[in-house]
Amino acid sequence: MFYYLRVVIIKKVLFVVAIFTVLIGLLLVALKGSTSPQEEVKHLLEEEQRKLEVVETDEMGDEEEGVEDALSKEDPVREFLSEKLQQAIPSFFTQEVNVVTLGDSLTEGIGDETNQGGYVGILESTINKEEHIVTVENFARRGSRSGQLLERLEDEEVIEAIEDAHIILMTVGANDIMQVFKENFTDLTLEQFTSEQIRYEQRLEAIFETIRSYNEDADLFLIGFYNPFQQFFPEIEELEYIVNSWNQIGSDVVERFEHAHFIPIKDLFDDMDISYLAEDQFHPNHFGYRKIAERILEYVVEY
Repeated sequence: MFYYLRVVIIKKVLFVVAIFTVLIGLLLVALKGSTSPQEEVKHLLEEEQRKLEVVETDEMGDEEEGVEDALSKEDPVREFLSEKLQQAIPSFFTQEVNVVTLGDSLTEGIGDETNQGGYVGILESTINKEEHIVTVENFARRGSRSGQLLERLEDEEVIEAIEDAHIILMTVGANDIMQVFKENFTDLTLEQFTSEQIRYEQRLEAIFETIRSYNEDADLFLIGFYNPFQQFFPEIEELEYIVNSWNQIGSDVVERFEHAHFIPIKDLFDDMDISYLAEDQFHPNHFGYRKIAERILEYVVEY
């Protein structure tokens, strides 16, 4: 029974991967200018179907090594926090700190199979391990784009939280990129991403200005993008270009404001020995969120 349950679970995972494979296949076809996108997509679907069939007829000898076994092995993330960071936390957080988090699914914690709230929950539990000194208010919403976050900043509850915040963490922009793809996937060009990137920069600057109108002194951290498809499609240079250029926009905007900092995370997900992505192959899993949390702590403690 466990064998068949495992097959069903793996088939669902591979189905999700298949969908993303087809979507990225369309992206590659559009960007490369292929004259037969239908044949390319048909090929991708046939390849994924073969993978599903292999799972169904697999030998039972490998079945017992599942998610629980993988998690029980030596932690590939090494130590969650370096000794230096562990020592820095109690000396840095010496008084009550209000943290506000804004943005999209990455800050909401989607993909964290442990249901600990992604990097936000990990940060909160780690810092408050010995003493409750950090209060976190998370206003992130799955699927939020930069324009929607700008509207969210008009909510009275959000305004009040920002006014009292000492630290603000934010992720925004990944859904702007995905929106370009959704709206133009049948006729996709790099120029469309570049055009939307200009508007993204304008909205991002407006977000920073709005936050600063509520609170001039809080440390504001913008967390960058990673390329979730890098391990599957390393040869698609256009994807790397898009992610890198949009990250550069975030870094540039941050430089225009005081007490604002850009936190890069793309390198954490490049050349992975194991996957730090969830079953949807898009959001981080718990290990991935731990890596992000550690990187954020490094920057928060430094500044």
